[in-house]
Amino acid sequence: MGVSVARIRVLVVDDHRIFAESLAAALAAEPDVDVAAAGSGPAALRCLERAANEGRPYDVLLIDAELGILAGGGARAVPAPDTGDSGLVDGISLVAGVSAGRPSVRSVVLAERDDPRRAAAALQAGASGWVAKDCSLQRLLAVIRGVLRDETHLPPALLTGVLRELTATRKHRTESERLIESLTPRECEVLRCMVAGLGRKAVAERLFLSPHTVRTHMQNVLGKLGVHSTLAAVALARRAGVGPADLSGGPLSGGVLAGNVVERSSQLA
Repeated sequence: MGVSVARIRVLVVDDHRIFAESLAAALAAEPDVDVAAAGSGPAALRCLERAANEGRPYDVLLIDAELGILAGGGARAVPAPDTGDSGLVDGISLVAGVSAGRPSVRSVVLAERDDPRRAAAALQAGASGWVAKDCSLQRLLAVIRGVLRDETHLPPALLTGVLRELTATRKHRTESERLIESLTPRECEVLRCMVAGLGRKAVAERLFLSPHTVRTHMQNVLGKLGVHSTLAAVALARRAGVGPADLSGGPLSGGVLAGNVVERSSQLA
């Protein structure tokens, strides 16, 4: 009688379909790996929810570092306040959302180039590793198995840069926290929804508010934080350790969503 092998469930999240499907096929050849692919952050969240409901949760997410970034080096495709889109779309926000909502799932970021700043942000968002896309399959498998043992994996060449970024982040954290403390509880709720990538209409539905009221709250948040855009507010919130709203449940009722600053190393920079 054969001995059953514990299988590792992996989800590849990359908006380049050929790469995602090729990597999934390569990983599927391993006897202890079950793998699927998703082409966006929202699609990944749907896969996670469906797998959890079926009692077959994923163990590891492999997330493209450039997920949701426009071709040609354009801005990250985070929903703007006036759109009705919802869901996490950029890679770092996806890491943060998964870390907050499904802490048992390990996230590994796949990158085409070394980037100490984004690698540091990924680690502080809750990622367990940052791996080059051109690494060998055996190296990637070693990382997948390692993060399931609570190991953190970084290329040696990135260590100095990442440590420098983390040190700089700590210097900015105190001022960012002071600004966050000036927000009302409701403004903190709205900010956490912004960190989660929700647009104005989605925030309104989630908090049972009118879009006009949400817009006013968003404007107040920007004013109190001294910034001029949603992306800048989100970046400041991340530096202060404010996590995203939990998107795994239904709409939030009432104004009791905790808006407190969360001080822990797994939060965003």
